[in-house]
Amino acid sequence: MNNLWGGSIAEAARALNSSIGVDSRMWREDITGSMAHAAMLAEQGIISKEDGAAIREGLAGILADLESGELTIDMSAEDIHTFVEMELTARVGDAGKRLHTARSRNDQVATDLRLYTRGQIDALFGLIREAVKAIHDKAAEYRDAVMPGYTHLQRAQPVTFGHYLCAWAMMLARDAGRLTDARKRLNQSPLGACALAGTTFPIDREMTAAALGFDGPVLNSLDAVSDRDFCVEVLSALSLLMAHLSRMAEELVLWSSLEFGFVTLPEGFVTGSSIMPQKKNPDMAELIRGKTGRVYGDLVGMLTVLKGLPLAYNKDMQEDKQALFDALDTAKLCLSVLAPMVEGMQPHPEAMRKAAGAGFINATDCADWLVEHAVPFREAYAIAAGLVHQGKPLEELTLEEYKAACPVFDESVYAAVDLDACVKRRHLPLDEELAYLKRFLKEN
Repeated sequence: MNNLWGGSIAEAARALNSSIGVDSRMWREDITGSMAHAAMLAEQGIISKEDGAAIREGLAGILADLESGELTIDMSAEDIHTFVEMELTARVGDAGKRLHTARSRNDQVATDLRLYTRGQIDALFGLIREAVKAIHDKAAEYRDAVMPGYTHLQRAQPVTFGHYLCAWAMMLARDAGRLTDARKRLNQSPLGACALAGTTFPIDREMTAAALGFDGPVLNSLDAVSDRDFCVEVLSALSLLMAHLSRMAEELVLWSSLEFGFVTLPEGFVTGSSIMPQKKNPDMAELIRGKTGRVYGDLVGMLTVLKGLPLAYNKDMQEDKQALFDALDTAKLCLSVLAPMVEGMQPHPEAMRKAAGAGFINATDCADWLVEHAVPFREAYAIAAGLVHQGKPLEELTLEEYKAACPVFDESVYAAVDLDACVKRRHLPLDEELAYLKRFLKEN
């Protein structure tokens, strides 16, 4: 395969220079962008209508053959752009050699990458939606199951399983919002910036931008070919998404352990031990947790590539795709596992209830009862702490034991420390949370 720029290159350098092993996945975007560019060139009279039609027909044929598998990508090509242009020229002759008029690989690759990333964000939206729906449905089903809420991984105050799960979904809804913002900012077309300073040909950048679904062209030609902010922004959003998935995975690991026993994970998402026949290991949740660091590394790697680069394009920027593609693939894989894992998990409300009843998580409610009866909070706190130190569940203390701690206590304290009452008095806005998630699902 010849180089588009001519000349020769040492074999070791060729391996370093080649990017087709990474960018070949952008073949659809490269062809789509070239078809829009060719149509604009013909419309502007920069190439003939006949050549424009031949180029578009040839590109459509390449697209169809790649989709069907009749054509395979030549991995000896320098990059996907080289492969497509060489294949086009082989099919349509001199017309194919006119495609690159008023275009550089600098604006071409920047366009391809934005198109690809935009499509990947749309795919992520679908996967996030599936995960939110699985969480919403499980939260609605177990909305009233009382469980302990935790701080410092210590039993703290009573909540419900439905309320807890909604916290997961809220994280994912924010992730979708961040990706929406990133998608909006990346949806500008670099085409027409050429190498860095535009072109002397009378091109129509608005035409190609509209044809490719962009909101408009990037205004500054230097910025158009050197900007990789959108890569960093998407990687940052994916890093936060993975942080959230990792936290969920950690809780699934804890909850499915014998020590907690809050849930049983579905059979298809656990593995056995090679030596211990009783084991069911939450490997999928652990792998989600582990892959989070990989996406963090992609973000740091991308930031490091960009650090100190002078304008405009530098070959360092070829490293953008490997980090971005890896993070996108990893996030999509983890999301595709999370949704069915949550959907298939079996909660155990009785175990949750038992845990909630054993950790004095109603002690704050006892103190609050005293405050409502005119005891200053710090005194009330100390009185409740003293009752806890007796080691007997607050529901089981006699009224005499209560009065020994503070004569203000009366029979109504039992209603205050009842777990179900504790949850109800907190007015957890589960109806509003579920309604919000339904709106999210409807709008996304």
